[in-house]
Amino acid sequence: MPAPRALILAAGRGERMRPLTDTTPKPLLPLRGKPMIEWHLLALAAAGVREVVINTAWLEEQFPAALGDGSRWGLRIHYSHEARRWGDALETGGGVATALEAIGLQDDEPFWLVSGDIFMPDFSYEASVVREFAQSPDLGLLWMVANPPFHPRGDFWLSADRRLHRLEAAATGQAMTYASLALLKPGMVEGLAPGRRASLVPYLYKAADAGRLAGRVWDGPWENVGTPEQWQALQEA
Repeated sequence: MPAPRALILAAGRGERMRPLTDTTPKPLLPLRGKPMIEWHLLALAAAGVREVVINTAWLEEQFPAALGDGSRWGLRIHYSHEARRWGDALETGGGVATALEAIGLQDDEPFWLVSGDIFMPDFSYEASVVREFAQSPDLGLLWMVANPPFHPRGDFWLSADRRLHRLEAAATGQAMTYASLALLKPGMVEGLAPGRRASLVPYLYKAADAGRLAGRVWDGPWENVGTPEQWQALQEA
């Protein structure tokens, strides 16, 4: 199968990171010598990914200026400028549906989805995992982490057979937090029109209820960079 494409979510305002994000989008803030988003671009390129879509809204003109067309990493970057086209950020679900329109994926063609402001320096976007996921009936494969202090309840139950269930469901397993990194198929957001503002969460729940949402544990370094203090601590670690 051809190399999968990737979507990096980078449209958010980053309110909790102010005043740093008043003048710089959070994914472009430097972290250990390079913009946060560049850690993902490097890892995706190393795994053979060649096309990446970045959705933008807040200070979106800074992304092409900073990243260009992606050729320095051997990538081709497309930009889904939500503020320019739709007036504001479209949230995660709307951002995915709108970005997919830009690259025209087939109905069952997997793609990587990652938030541009998470830090997972050791993660590898393995082609073998993509092939396994492509052959499954699942609509999504989410990487899960131990619940951080700021989110002690978690997002889903992860069962022993690697299935994800709503926390409200009568399921057994471990309550874990979505790492904001996943493999998805376009069918995950079926029926969501490009340009519509919507969360991805209801679509993940729908897939979980249908038994079509899988999970994997990530126990390597992971940070959801949320405050200036956390960002500074990562710089010094």
